[in-house]
Amino acid sequence: MPTGPSVAIVADSAAALPPELTGDSRIDIVPMQYTFGDETYLDGRDLDPTSFYRMLKEAPVLPTTSAPSPASYLEAFQRAASRGRSVVCLTVASQFSSSHDSAMAAAREAEGLPGATPIVVLDTESAAGGEGLVVVEAWRAANRGLGLDEVVGAARSVIPRVKLFAFLDTLFFLWRGGRVHRLAYAGSSLLKIKPLLEMTRGQVRGVGRPRTASRAEERLLTLMRREVGEARVHATVIHADSAEAAERLRDRVASEFTCDDLFVSEFSPVMGTHTGPGLLGVAFWA
Repeated sequence: MPTGPSVAIVADSAAALPPELTGDSRIDIVPMQYTFGDETYLDGRDLDPTSFYRMLKEAPVLPTTSAPSPASYLEAFQRAASRGRSVVCLTVASQFSSSHDSAMAAAREAEGLPGATPIVVLDTESAAGGEGLVVVEAWRAANRGLGLDEVVGAARSVIPRVKLFAFLDTLFFLWRGGRVHRLAYAGSSLLKIKPLLEMTRGQVRGVGRPRTASRAEERLLTLMRREVGEARVHATVIHADSAEAAERLRDRVASEFTCDDLFVSEFSPVMGTHTGPGLLGVAFWA
């Protein structure tokens, strides 16, 4: 018989959960994969971030990345069914990955199994710390003993409110991955621009081109302040191989906003493949 909360939580490794939750046995993390040459690694398991970014900087070509397979999700759902009478699965935005499609395929297959456990798959419409904040809210609702509908409702109430602002140290890795034009990379490199991006409801857009990291950070906090005003916030500072800068930004967020939650989390290797080291930002909802 299942033990613990009636609803078990499953998420993919793009969620960049804060360290406080990464080892929690009540959340099953399904790893994405990335491949350097002939070697394939499980995201968040096989390489620590420091080793990954060292390899990334030295690699002649970028690693390839892939979403979890339906079979991986099915295994996770079966494990989760031993912990709860139902399952809620949160995935990275479907615009960025086929992870959501894999989870949906696994859920359909699980429906045909004897004694099938109810499974709801939700697209968080975010990634990294933004996705993680949705997972945290679902996890908390489950641990309060709420049922499937209530846990799904808690997650859905957060999804449209999550925003993420982050700036890149360089466009080099996006250029290498074919996501920006060579001229855009060359221009930003020449001018030492730190591109500032916003992610909302699965859409990413540029919101600034500051010339230094300090200016990018100021602009980021200004944008956050415009969004939340005096409201209480749930926030996660996110970084890619920039732990010291992340702690400094965390201190600023703590001093300038009223936070119900304030975590620090690191981009998983699959996410860091596309941004490279040096990314710094904050995901939040109010």
